[in-house]
Amino acid sequence: MTQKPLLTSLAQKCNTLIQLKQLHAHILRCRIQHTPYAIAPLLSVAATSNDASFFSYAHTIFLHLTHRNTFMHNTMIRAYLQARSPVPALSCYLAMLQNGIAVNNYTFPPLIKACIALLSSSPSSNVIGRLVLGHVVKFGIRHDPYVVSAFIEFYSVSREVETARVLFDKTTKKDVVLWTAMIDGYGKMGYIENARELFEKMPERNVVSWSAMMAAYSRVSDFKEVLALFAEMQIEGMKPNDSILVTVLTACAHLGALTQGLWVHSYVKRFKLDSNPILATALVDMYSKCGCVESALAVFESIADKDAGAWNAMISGVALNGDARKSLELFHQMTSYGTQPTETTFVAVLTACTHAKMVQQGLQLFEEMSGTYGVAPRGEHYACVVDLLSRAGMVEDAEKFMEEKMGGVAAGDPNVWGAILNACRIYKNIRVGNRVWKKLLDMGVTDCEAGMKKKPGCSIIEVGNEVEEFLAGDHTHPQAQEMCKLLDSILRMAKLEHFLMGIN
Repeated sequence: MTQKPLLTSLAQKCNTLIQLKQLHAHILRCRIQHTPYAIAPLLSVAATSNDASFFSYAHTIFLHLTHRNTFMHNTMIRAYLQARSPVPALSCYLAMLQNGIAVNNYTFPPLIKACIALLSSSPSSNVIGRLVLGHVVKFGIRHDPYVVSAFIEFYSVSREVETARVLFDKTTKKDVVLWTAMIDGYGKMGYIENARELFEKMPERNVVSWSAMMAAYSRVSDFKEVLALFAEMQIEGMKPNDSILVTVLTACAHLGALTQGLWVHSYVKRFKLDSNPILATALVDMYSKCGCVESALAVFESIADKDAGAWNAMISGVALNGDARKSLELFHQMTSYGTQPTETTFVAVLTACTHAKMVQQGLQLFEEMSGTYGVAPRGEHYACVVDLLSRAGMVEDAEKFMEEKMGGVAAGDPNVWGAILNACRIYKNIRVGNRVWKKLLDMGVTDCEAGMKKKPGCSIIEVGNEVEEFLAGDHTHPQAQEMCKLLDSILRMAKLEHFLMGIN
């Protein structure tokens, strides 16, 4: 074994910071030939290990090195990105240029991703990405597929998908990575038809390509197409990865496709993928939304290290199935185990309290959000409390809460107005109803009924692994007339049976 792989292997076996420091000391004490560069394997392993203490030590080593090469700088750029520190990543690149260190095709993909990370906090920072593109052209790396793929992602996140497509079209050698990046870019922008058109034209596909296309359909809630693509992928003999299985389970959850969800769970167990917490959480969500709460609880209990996402899925699941008390019990278990509740957690428990008309518990949880748990209430939490009070018939309290906590009717949205007005109608509170209507009219909201209409009810059935969705009032199904005739016939038979029973 050569020196560099040996050092890499030894560094990878370090489980503690003390062991890492011992290896570092050994390298320095033995005065291994070219010691500055002998540090590189240790630096690489430590910097990108996902261990905060290892990263901090690697950062210290890098700062005190007098001799740095391209590999070391590339390693630190990648490590800063991994540590969600895009600015130091860019500073590291600038230091390369200032010190005359050569760049290569491995320098730019993480650097471009650092530019992408900056976009979320400062959209105007896209100028930095454009400057990096200029450097790519200057250094003659413009045709590297990984570099181009990173820029396609950059322009897609910048909502400049046309520019991304120009880059894609101008690249002469397109590999599967480049095709997939462009499909994913279209998918993230919601341009499903463009994404599918490219997907169908791909000369070859890998599992990531299928995952990107399915994720695109999932983002626009076309879950039936997700399952159709999954079936097509299986026919082609492609083995799904964890990401695809999560997307398919999400589709099953929304469609109530329990049979296909059961198949995925069987697959997960057969290939021992149960340890993936994201996959396990998706299974909890699927079983909950398909009404199989016991199965959801069984999967939930099997998760060794439950994060907030797993707790949220289970809390929401039992609440969805009408067990508000179990939802609150799980919430208290979550906090007793030391897991920090999130904004999603409180939406789930407040919604549970709303449907069970547990007003006092709901109000107490709302008060504890920021005071006890340090979670600042957002618009959806205030809306939950308005709904909680309104459904319990406490419309005056709901109106007062909206005035004092939300800044009045003007700060609300159609969901909040709808909750109060609907409660006024149910509980015949004309006085509050008229006050809210007047304020809405003063605001110039003349068509608020249209904004407060509920989505039409729907039912979903699964027959022979095929999922069919029916919307109230929708007659677009090709067999709609035949189904309506059959339903009328069943109703007439039911009425006749009722009539005959009355005679007897």
